[in-house]
Amino acid sequence: MIADYCFVSLSSLQKLFRYALLLSIKEYIIKRRISLAAADILNTRLSITEIAYKYQFNSPETFCRAFKKVWNVSPSAYGKEWKFSAIFPKINYQYVEGDDFSLARKKVDIADAYDVFKSMKGTYVICFDIVNLTHINGISRAAGDLAIAEAAKRIDEARGDDMLMLRIGSDEFALVTGLDNLDATEELAKKVLSRNCEAIEHKDRKIELSLRAAYTKIPDEPIRYSDFFTSMHQAIEECKRATM
Repeated sequence: MIADYCFVSLSSLQKLFRYALLLSIKEYIIKRRISLAAADILNTRLSITEIAYKYQFNSPETFCRAFKKVWNVSPSAYGKEWKFSAIFPKINYQYVEGDDFSLARKKVDIADAYDVFKSMKGTYVICFDIVNLTHINGISRAAGDLAIAEAAKRIDEARGDDMLMLRIGSDEFALVTGLDNLDATEELAKKVLSRNCEAIEHKDRKIELSLRAAYTKIPDEPIRYSDFFTSMHQAIEECKRATM
């Protein structure tokens, strides 16, 4: 149906989708459903069975297996250990001719957070980046997914309940702290980075996982959503160059 709507063959659609987003259509749909299911676990009283069928899994068992592949824990354990759910946000792919493809791939839809940005003018956002995720993905895609989940968990465990956490790219997260003091912001980032080089385990192999942190401030003057999104990525890119 999607291929027909786009006036291309099924094989062309699959190739173009993977080229643009670096994953298959099926993988994208499953990961989006798992993200939405995680939000339901945290924010509703629906049972695991009800959530499984809500997101069109054939059985609770199938859902639990798919969930664990993304979060590295069962749905029931997730509900006890996590506050963050948007591990795989909606991708807002808006390529403009002449733009860098790698930047276009990073754009995700965090428009729902824009009102939060506006309400926290003058406070800091910590931008986190996973070091060498490309290398980890080279081991296997499953290892990369595990690294993403573990990075998210380190940030999620360190943040306050009133702080907004977002995934803003393939290996990047943003923490809207609400803090207007840079020293306090840096201390929070250090709490996450203190776990650098701790290993994750994938198929009996230990893989070191580290993050970088950069800071940007929500300006006091009115901001456009697209401008602030860009400023978060610029902070990360400057941090990468500084650590090379």
